[in-house]
Amino acid sequence: MSAAAPPVEQAQATVKRRWPIGVELLPGGVHARVWAPKAGRVELVAEPDGQATALEREGNGYFSGAVPGLEAGGLYRFRLDGGDMLYPDPMSRFQPEGPHGPSQLVDPHRFAWTDQDWRGRAIRGQVIYEMHIGTFTQEGTWDAALRELPALADLGVTVLEVMPVSEFPGRFGWGYDGVNLFAPTRLYGDPSAMRRFVDGAHRLGLAVILDVVYNHFGPDGNYLKCFADDYFTDRYRNEWGEPINFDGANAEPVREFFLCNAAFWIEEYHLDGLRLDATQSIHDSSQEKGEPHILTEISRAVRKAAGGRAAILVGENEPQHASMVKPADEGGCGLCAIWNDDLHHSAMVALTGRNEAYYTDYRGTPQEFVSAMKHGFLYQGQWYRWQGQRRGMPAFAMPRPAFVNFLQNHDQIANSARGLRLHALTTPGLLRAMTALILLGPGTPMLFQGQEFAASAPFLYFADHKPDLAALVEAGRAEFLAQFPSIAEPAMRTGLPKPQAEDSFTRCKLDHREREANAAVWTMHRDLLRLRRGDAVFAAQRTGGLDGAVLDDEAFVLRFFGEEEGDDRLVLVNLGRDLTLRALAEPLLAPPLDGAWTVLWSSEEPAYGGCGTAAVEQPDGAWRLPGHAALVLGPARESPTKSASIKSNGSGGNTTPVIVVSQGSETDS
Repeated sequence: MSAAAPPVEQAQATVKRRWPIGVELLPGGVHARVWAPKAGRVELVAEPDGQATALEREGNGYFSGAVPGLEAGGLYRFRLDGGDMLYPDPMSRFQPEGPHGPSQLVDPHRFAWTDQDWRGRAIRGQVIYEMHIGTFTQEGTWDAALRELPALADLGVTVLEVMPVSEFPGRFGWGYDGVNLFAPTRLYGDPSAMRRFVDGAHRLGLAVILDVVYNHFGPDGNYLKCFADDYFTDRYRNEWGEPINFDGANAEPVREFFLCNAAFWIEEYHLDGLRLDATQSIHDSSQEKGEPHILTEISRAVRKAAGGRAAILVGENEPQHASMVKPADEGGCGLCAIWNDDLHHSAMVALTGRNEAYYTDYRGTPQEFVSAMKHGFLYQGQWYRWQGQRRGMPAFAMPRPAFVNFLQNHDQIANSARGLRLHALTTPGLLRAMTALILLGPGTPMLFQGQEFAASAPFLYFADHKPDLAALVEAGRAEFLAQFPSIAEPAMRTGLPKPQAEDSFTRCKLDHREREANAAVWTMHRDLLRLRRGDAVFAAQRTGGLDGAVLDDEAFVLRFFGEEEGDDRLVLVNLGRDLTLRALAEPLLAPPLDGAWTVLWSSEEPAYGGCGTAAVEQPDGAWRLPGHAALVLGPARESPTKSASIKSNGSGGNTTPVIVVSQGSETDS
């Protein structure tokens, strides 16, 4: 049964439930239903008085029944076969004492939502911001994060992508070791705090999508096997834990569990979609039997739960399979977008000069960036030396917004020896130029928390586990990073931060005062996003709406074609030294008919920390491109001798772009 289906009617009683599993408050009492085929007897035990209520066996592995005396806020656990051990509810909505403690009954209808007019957001036109609630602020709570959202709305962010929040053990962690998938972790606040965050985001026009992990459970605090072995399978391999059983014996209740979870976040927390972690490790052969893949069913469940609201589904898919975003009726999974690792890897090589490990098959050349802007993924079925196999599949038909483009994310920053941000690994000019490429490109741009103001805080891998497990995690992390020869070197390896060290967590907390201290970086990001949103040519994200050409060993041009003839934009990027083009045998540089180009934006604007931009077109007709810079050119609207350029007034984080009209030749900027 789909999680987004109408209320369930139990066979043994006329009980209407919203979800097929879990403990629900209903008029006149509480009703519990749990899948536990491994048990012959199931009791719900209220705490702290220990009152036990036996549930009726339905004959299909499910146990259910009314439970007297349990109210909202009440604590409870399950007892299986009369044993001494008590287990949390597999569908617990909150674990106030962590994953090993009792579950708490939550009334999802008590919160007073104010977002009744919110219609959600579709993927086109969005700017995503990835954030980790525990480190986004010094307090590490939902309420503290909410206070910072007006600044993100002013920046131009439209979608918040929140790293996993399902309950996990310990005092801190990334969230990818979650074990109670329906319970937001106690570490960031109670369920009402999460709802306040979402409601407040919607008031600011910000959508919120949640990163969910449907490929494995964490190694500590997962009690599902006590209820049913068939939650997991040994038919597949998974580097993070036991694979989930989506297609074997007794897989239907497992699928039901995850479909419920996907719809649950949309319905009970008013979330606007999901980001699906490591979809390549969500194994399901159902399509071979003519049945839908679990990801297809998840996308349907999310959209059904959203009702009339738009919903966004983003997939992380390491091999970058374009089929993820194909509609279900075309054999796809119906997702909206996929992370574009290829573009990130190429950018990292260009910005740092290093191409170790999984950067091996990238050169960071102008042609790679032209190809990425035109076609999205760089590998669409070619041989990939690092993995010794072909990578990807044809993605030429993918809509431009379906490519999520980024320079930083939680994985890629942490996949280094010190978790340093990109501004600490490259030069300011190069980073400004590459930022312009990502934020103005036709894909869906994504920022990682703090990137917008060059946060000094690193982002390390941190996970607070019990000592024995922590030692294994530490060793596994070091082994993973050893694929980089520079990190495998003994002097580097001995200095790797320990994931279980509290300092590895606290050092990653953002200091939002740096938004003012690094106002030039903030201003540049804000101005670029306003240009992206306000300029119809950049905002269009049209398939086939741009072309590009290599101009030199380290320089290239992209031409964005406007809907109207002559209303084009040029993005010139020079990752090398100052370049003078004396021969302009490249039609993409041609000016608009009977017109001329003018500079609309420059990464060398002094307000961004740049050194100024000289005239591009020289008196002798040559073009001069500043080194380590990006320029945006547009038609000189009024005449070749009167042009407008978009510049920042440079007064800090709350400024707006102003139009500066320059009198003189068309080469002034």
